[in-house]
Amino acid sequence: MSANITKTLGLIAGQGELPVAIAREAHQQGFRVFAIGLAPLCDEALKDHVDDFMAISVGKLGSIIGAFKKANVTEAVMGGKVPKTLVYKSKIIPDLKTVGLMMKLKDKSDDSILLAVTEEFVKEGINMRNVTDFTTNLITPHGVLTKKGPSKQEEKDIEFGFQIAKEIGRLDIGQTVIVKDAAVIAVEAIEGTDSAILRAGTLAGDGAVVIKVSKPAQDKRFDYPAAGMQTIRTMIEAKARVLALEAEHSLMLDKVNMVKDATAAGITIVGIK
Repeated sequence: MSANITKTLGLIAGQGELPVAIAREAHQQGFRVFAIGLAPLCDEALKDHVDDFMAISVGKLGSIIGAFKKANVTEAVMGGKVPKTLVYKSKIIPDLKTVGLMMKLKDKSDDSILLAVTEEFVKEGINMRNVTDFTTNLITPHGVLTKKGPSKQEEKDIEFGFQIAKEIGRLDIGQTVIVKDAAVIAVEAIEGTDSAILRAGTLAGDGAVVIKVSKPAQDKRFDYPAAGMQTIRTMIEAKARVLALEAEHSLMLDKVNMVKDATAAGITIVGIK
């Protein structure tokens, strides 16, 4: 960690590898990192990568804001998945601030919820930073990243799927579509990317093309598209053959190992514009 740490960055951490990556780059930029791990989602191994750590239940927005204010946090960033299925399947009890926020929403789309949450932080004097401020080394580059590139048919599927993925993003349904032979096999919705890929494998067998993009009006403060080692493992299980990520507008959480494992499994990774 830097010896010239002068400011604390609040990190709201959900599932997956992204919170650790954010913490690492924030330290390189000279920040002290205070992470709030959203229970039961966050891997508490994050403790080893931050200066302070506190677990707070999902749905306790007032407690999160209170903890940051007590620690004099004036800048924060969100990182990691927060599956919306929690709203329907879990027994999480929200606090009064969260209940009040949810009652004001016009709908419960991802953007509506996350924008409302972000605005609550801003009202309390906590500026929400863009995820990309702390993930510059994770941005997906343009071009074929594995030894093998896509076939002619797979290129057609990528082009076909890209437009559809952008449209479902515009509608705030999801950011990923799975295509095979110019047909949409699965569309990501509330279940998340991995479940959509597995469903596509069940429906269409091997050879599917996975396309993940940013929303046309992507807010870089939240829900930024990302893929990691779990994505590759899921594709192997589903026998998918191509992962197409929007270049410069998505994240690869462990690019070196993603490319290595994808190449070994005969999977193509390509950054598309």
